Amino acid sequence: MVHGLGGTANTWHAQRSVLAQSFRVICPDLEGSGRSPLDGTLSIASFVADMVGVLDALGIASVHAVGHSMGTIICQHLAAAHASRIRSLALLGPLAEPPPAARTALAERAQLARSEGMVPIADALVQASLSVESRVANPAVAAFVREILMRQPAEGYARTCEALAAATAARSDAIRCPTVLITGDEDRVGPPRATARLSRAIAGSRAVILPATGHWTPIERPAEVNRALLDFYFTAHGFE
Repeated sequence: MVHGLGGTANTWHAQRSVLAQSFRVICPDLEGSGRSPLDGTLSIASFVADMVGVLDALGIASVHAVGHSMGTIICQHLAAAHASRIRSLALLGPLAEPPPAARTALAERAQLARSEGMVPIADALVQASLSVESRVANPAVAAFVREILMRQPAEGYARTCEALAAATAARSDAIRCPTVLITGDEDRVGPPRATARLSRAIAGSRAVILPATGHWTPIERPAEVNRALLDFYFTAHGFE
């Protein structure tokens, strides 16, 4: 399970216990995020190499890959370049690559992290990336997302912003595994129309749109995400 920009393994807290009843669940912190130290220049390619390294170190031949946000780009590249290692893809708040305006905003956010730290970024993203219902009716969700962001090392976050700003799309025609895309109807990063377009580009994939949900899908709608994942794994494809 691969988190996105500003996330950590804790992004998947509500999914781990449910999926662990049927699967071995692996939730790493990407380099420069959470508890993983920053050792050098970050890129989507370096994250992909790190994830392959995790599988090799654990002696795992293939996995069901789950990604959120930037993690969906990493997972798509894994599936395209290392097809034998990826049994299926579940992409939450998905994107193929950032649009031009987002690339500029990410570069500016990297500089903000370096100059002012994570407080202004955390406050802004809680307002911009959660659904109205999550902000108003579920203050614990907003607090959890803010805390995840606040605990990011500023330089690691800045370099991750730069890595995402430079991201390019994986070859969708090289993705041949079963794929589900899950997004929220209020997600501005992986909006429904863009998610539907990405779903059309990945052969045989399907999209699930969750109501009253922003970009932090696994945190905002844990029960619904868990149901969608279990349906994908067991009902739709009969995975073991």
